[in-house]
Parts: sequence; structure tokens; C-alpha cells
Amino acid sequence: MPDQTDHAGMAALSICEALLLAMNDRKLLPEHEIIGVLRDAASAHENATDPDLGTHRAVAALINRIIAGGNSVRRP
Repeated sequence: MPDQTDHAGMAALSICEALLLAMNDRKLLPEHEIIGVLRDAASAHENATDPDLGTHRAVAALINRIIAGGNSVRRP
């Protein structure tokens, strides 16, 4: 059921982004730590060794685009 997986992934991404924004807004985590969390997540996928390397590379690329786009923090 690829559609269910896609929907679950999109929902998870939206929830995580909202949580990161809320943590930054409430000053629970500064921007550099939020970026660090995202870099750690990307790194985990970049260094994956299981057989589904294509998926891991795509996930890492998406996370890196999120970092580059500034979607995870509100910038004035």
C-alpha cells in the first residue's frame, strides 16, 4: 500500500516540522540545535548500510533540502 505509506510519511513530516517550529518559538531549542537534529537525521540516512540505499539517499536529500530552505525555523 504505497499510498498509505506516502500519507503516513507526509503526516509524520508535517508533525515533526510543527514540533520543531513550536520548540523554536517557545525557545526550548535554539535554531542551531534544531539544524543539528536535522543534520543528525540526514547523516543517519547518508550512512545507512542496509539494502535500500536509494530510499536512504532520497530521505537524506529531502532533509538537506529542508535545512537549506529554512523550513524548520521561523526566520525574521
